Amino acid sequence: MGKRVYLGMSGGVDSSLSAALLLEQGYDVKAVYMRNWSRDLPGFKCTWAEDLADAERVCVTLGLDLEVWDCEREYKQTVVDYLVDSYAHGLTPNPDVMCNQTVKFGTFADRAFAEGADYVATGHYARAVADPADSAGATTRLMRAADEHKDQTYFLWRVPRDIFARTLFPVGGIASKAEVRAMCAERGLGVERKPDSDGICFVGEVGIRTFLLDTLERRAGDIVDWETGAVLGRHDGAFLFTVGQRKGLNLGGGPARYVVRTDVEKNIVYVTANRDCPALWTSSMELADVHLVAEDLPEGDYLVRTRHTGELRRAHVTLTPSAEHSQAPCAEASAASCQQAGLAARIDFAEPLRTVAPGQSAVIYDGLRCMGGGIIQRPCD
Repeated sequence: MGKRVYLGMSGGVDSSLSAALLLEQGYDVKAVYMRNWSRDLPGFKCTWAEDLADAERVCVTLGLDLEVWDCEREYKQTVVDYLVDSYAHGLTPNPDVMCNQTVKFGTFADRAFAEGADYVATGHYARAVADPADSAGATTRLMRAADEHKDQTYFLWRVPRDIFARTLFPVGGIASKAEVRAMCAERGLGVERKPDSDGICFVGEVGIRTFLLDTLERRAGDIVDWETGAVLGRHDGAFLFTVGQRKGLNLGGGPARYVVRTDVEKNIVYVTANRDCPALWTSSMELADVHLVAEDLPEGDYLVRTRHTGELRRAHVTLTPSAEHSQAPCAEASAASCQQAGLAARIDFAEPLRTVAPGQSAVIYDGLRCMGGGIIQRPCD
């Protein structure tokens, strides 16, 4: 009762209900809107002002003051630049992973605690639970949300583990998003019909292709058949494509084709029409930039997720010494704050799965508990 909580308010359904629940639970709540990105893109007007207006209306309803913190510099350096650099190197990054580490649980949390906050809170679908094996109560476990479909622990694996002991996830234990919306309506918050935000927030409706072509130089190159080496078409830059991609190849009629590999140095995109092509499947992968949310990760069998809301797959995980040079570019601030610098991992799946684009995250679970994760590397040729 009376503990001071700094809540990240986005103007969305989840953070709005989080504010109401924290007040009902007796916390002293300070609401903060993080302005991370305000730049308009060609054909897309950034919605930050509308989101801020929604957050302000909710705060008025709840009797809360709302502060706006300018986080654009940090966001540009550690999220946007990271995304652009990754694509330029032929990788497919998870910018939300970096945003959580460097902004929401970096800049925001650091300032909140410096100002005297006892806790920080967000509208993430996740749970921070005291470790039952620690009688002193000093250890906190990051657990998947009650709503498995909305679970966001996949995006939290790079957050420093000690922050979870001082983090509240008010909606993490609610069974469904429908129930969250109903609870917003019951409290008269006025945001219950607001649609979920999907995709990369600063890219918006223009899509990642338009954003990258507005940022990186267009480079015409060949689309090549993986099996025969025949040139099938042209593209505007190999960095625009990701492994497994089917749409956007513009090859005219004929069978659907899938991206097997991209070579950004030679500017070639390799495709196949064979859905069973061995290059589209894998039984193992290597991870770099591994970060542990748990205190340790003994070699053994775990569950691994390679996409947000993707299937949890059984796999054998082994921590390994990191290669001298990681393939995954990492923003300097992000690398500096990684607690387990130098860790890598090998994952051997119980059954083959579709190859995942290098640069994506693989997150490791022991039952419901998130143990940590890493950045998927390019397969060895």
